[in-house]
Parts: sequence; structure tokens; C-alpha cells
Amino acid sequence: MIVRIMGEGQLEVAESHLPELNKLDDELLAEMESGDGTGFRRTLHALLEKVRDLGEPLPDDSLEPSELILPAAEATLEEVRELLGENGLIPTPD
Repeated sequence: MIVRIMGEGQLEVAESHLPELNKLDDELLAEMESGDGTGFRRTLHALLEKVRDLGEPLPDDSLEPSELILPAAEATLEEVRELLGENGLIPTPD
């Protein structure tokens, strides 16, 4: 699956990593709902770092359709709220 981190680029991440990413996404959602700005920032950075660790960067000149779009590391809580779907940033696999 192709994941775009806004302002950084695209990475190919195996779908087998979705449960691991969903765990962080669930934490992020809970912190957003509770207004925990410090926890939100920590978990957003952890989520992005995990995607970078698990993913294989695509070449800069490659532009593939992204299946997931994640916010930039410096995104605010309000900006991330605008990106959220019903299941958070990362959909739960069926």
C-alpha cells in the first residue's frame, strides 16, 4: 500500500503492518478526543516514525496514487481532525 506523509513523500508499506499502525492510530484518536496535546504530539511522531521504519521510500520523481495520507509531523491537532475519517487516519482492515 502507498502511504503519503504530507510534506515528505511516499512510502510503500506492506498491508501486514496495518494492525501495528492501527494501534498507534487508535492511541492518537483517543488523545485527540481527550484534548491531550502532549500525548497527541508524541503519538503522531511515533506513528510517522513507524511508517518510515516499515516503509520503503518511493523515488522522488514517482507519483503513485496514495491509499493513505498522513499529516506532517508539525501538523496541529485541529489540522489532523480535518483529515480524520470515521476510523481514524488508518482504516481498520476488514
